[in-house]
Amino acid sequence: MIDFNHRPVLVTGATGGIGGEIVRQLTTAGADVIASGQTEEALTAFRDETGVRMLAFDVTSEESVRDALERLDLYGVVNCAGFGGEIATPMDTDIEIFDKVIAINTRGALLVTKYAARSMIRLDWGGSIVNVSSQASLVALPGHISYGASKAALDSITRVSALELGKYNIRVNAVNPTVVMTPMSAWYWGREDIGGPFLEQMPLGRWATEAEIAAPIVFLLSDAASMITGVSLPIDGGYSSR
Repeated sequence: MIDFNHRPVLVTGATGGIGGEIVRQLTTAGADVIASGQTEEALTAFRDETGVRMLAFDVTSEESVRDALERLDLYGVVNCAGFGGEIATPMDTDIEIFDKVIAINTRGALLVTKYAARSMIRLDWGGSIVNVSSQASLVALPGHISYGASKAALDSITRVSALELGKYNIRVNAVNPTVVMTPMSAWYWGREDIGGPFLEQMPLGRWATEAEIAAPIVFLLSDAASMITGVSLPIDGGYSSR
């Protein structure tokens, strides 16, 4: 049984569907969870539900990230804050949206890693960082030029961070989930002409649940994964194995 023994773990994007489930599973596993988001209003409702600590900051602002994290004691981090952007080809992509996707999904995760790692090194506890990437970084998906690029860059950040932080006994890994059919994703993936062919190519042939994404993240954060670092783990029903 996984037990974090009250070690502090920061989860960004905690008020989203996947982020919220990560928080719930970490809390059940005995972690001292710090739930992060942009607004205190959303976090307050979440705190009332789960009892976790809350910390509001903007992942796109280095000043905001630094002020929030430089004095925060941490053992673990989940970089789950994300922005889907648009469905567009390289020919018609909106570069302003591309820049926003990169700012949140890639630059934001790097900023959190930058300041969280400094805290983790200072404490000399070791620790674990898990970046929530996407299957869009592993395979080409139509319309995902911005999102796929942001997550491919995040996978590279994961590997380099694992290389640099290993000497401090800090592990860095990524998970690469497939689609979780939430109201946010249903507008696109719920279309029969999009979702049907996609599932036909997936060996397991179904959408993932939030719990199925959260559980491997909790594992990678835990001592049960103490010899795993620098990996990008597909949670995609076998889609990327085709």
